[in-house]
Order: sequence, then structure tokens, then C-alpha cells
Amino acid sequence: MQTFMIPGTVFMSLLAGALFGVFKGVALVVFNATAGASSCFFLSKLIGRPLVISLWPDKLSFFQAQVAKRRGRLLNYMLFLRVTPTLPNTFINMASPIVDVPYHTFFLATSIGLIPAAFVTVKAGIALGDLRSVGDLYDFQSIATLFLIGIISIAPTLLGKDKEKP
Repeated sequence: MQTFMIPGTVFMSLLAGALFGVFKGVALVVFNATAGASSCFFLSKLIGRPLVISLWPDKLSFFQAQVAKRRGRLLNYMLFLRVTPTLPNTFINMASPIVDVPYHTFFLATSIGLIPAAFVTVKAGIALGDLRSVGDLYDFQSIATLFLIGIISIAPTLLGKDKEKP
């Protein structure tokens, strides 16, 4: 589902929580999401350039400029993107090889950056009986926590800017 950007992975994460509990569920979800994102990365590297350019020309230009500007601390930036919902994961998966994000950076940021969202979703799967809609998964506290983790992950980049200026 992740490789071909088929919606519904959130339900698989809920199911993982309901069936396997928090620790095993998060490990399973992160492993599968990272494998799917990696497959999407390589598929896009082979044949995705025309599709990404036609679907998201403005986002691609912005992303390319940001990657070039943050080349020295690219892992922090990619972690920030994975933890916060600033750019859709589908776009990140498809555009990363096009803007020359190294695979090892992509892989590490994906596998670490997906842990908080996977934790929230898997934990919600444990309480599956209490959920009424997918909207119940992401309350204000969950979104605020994800943004806080994102800010912490990009803090070294922001603090490094001050040191680089003469």
C-alpha cells in the first residue's frame, strides 16, 4: 500500500495495535512503512520524474531549494518533514530521489521519523472499540506533540545558522 500510495495504511496501523500491542505493533508498522517508502523511493528514481514534475512543480522547486540549502544537516531536515505534517509523505517519498536526497539519509529519517505517528496510531488501535472515526486519532495533544518533536529535530539546523553567520 505504501509503495503505490494506496490510502488506508492508517487502518493497518490500527489493526497492528489491536493485534500485537504497542511495542510489536510500532515495530511492525515502522518496518512496513519504511519498506514501502523505500520501494516508492526507488520506483520514483526509475520512472517517477515526469510524474512528480507534472503533479507538484511548485512543491518540487521548493523542496529542491530546501534540500540544497540544508545539505549539511539534511538528516535533521528530513526528520522534521517526517515528524510534522508539513509535506505529505507521498510527496517526500516520490520527490526525494529527484532532488538528490541520499538513500541512507532518506531511510534513516523515515525509520526514525515515522515512530511518533506510528506510536499514536498503534496505541489508538489498542482502544479500537472506543474510536468513532479516523479523526479521533489525532486530537490537539497528538498534533502538538508531533510538532514539538519536529521542532526538536530541526533545532540543531536552526541553531547552526547563527554559528555560520560572520
